[in-house]
Amino acid sequence: MTESEFNTLADQVFQRIEHALDATDIDYDSNGMVMEIEFDDGSKVIVNRHVPNREIWLAARSGGFHFGWQDDSWINQRDGDELYAKLAALIQTGSGSAFEF
Repeated sequence: MTESEFNTLADQVFQRIEHALDATDIDYDSNGMVMEIEFDDGSKVIVNRHVPNREIWLAARSGGFHFGWQDDSWINQRDGDELYAKLAALIQTGSGSAFEF
């Protein structure tokens, strides 16, 4: 995948996350490369595009997760989790409310 193709896909990820978060009262800040999702207790989930590896990275209290584009989905390289499912679970943990994409 070229850098341009990766950035197009990553832009879509960030837009989808922002759209879902806009429907909630969860605070977030995004500059296009990094998104910080902050919860009432001060904890955060960080979403980051890692261009050199063509991956989307998530960082949370529970650990760091690296997602690569595979079979038309963002898949965690370690355990096979899908990006949106993992992020929804992390947001639900942080916010205490059900969350889905």
